[in-house]
Amino acid sequence: MKELKFKIFGDYILVTGEQGAWRAFYYGAEGKRRPADFIIPGDVAEADLCEYLSDLFHENATPRNNTATQLC
Repeated sequence: MKELKFKIFGDYILVTGEQGAWRAFYYGAEGKRRPADFIIPGDVAEADLCEYLSDLFHENATPRNNTATQLC
């Protein structure tokens, strides 16, 4: 199972699974994770996950946290 990590406007998000069966989690520096309070539609391709998360959380952007990046 793939694990993809993102930093979206200062929040760390872990996405597991594959297209059609994505699961999202919030995770912290200590390695703990909790289920996210949003759903990623099954038709979002892996290559489009960062853009989807950026669009979903654009209201969380601040002058200090203004980027959405895939970490690994």
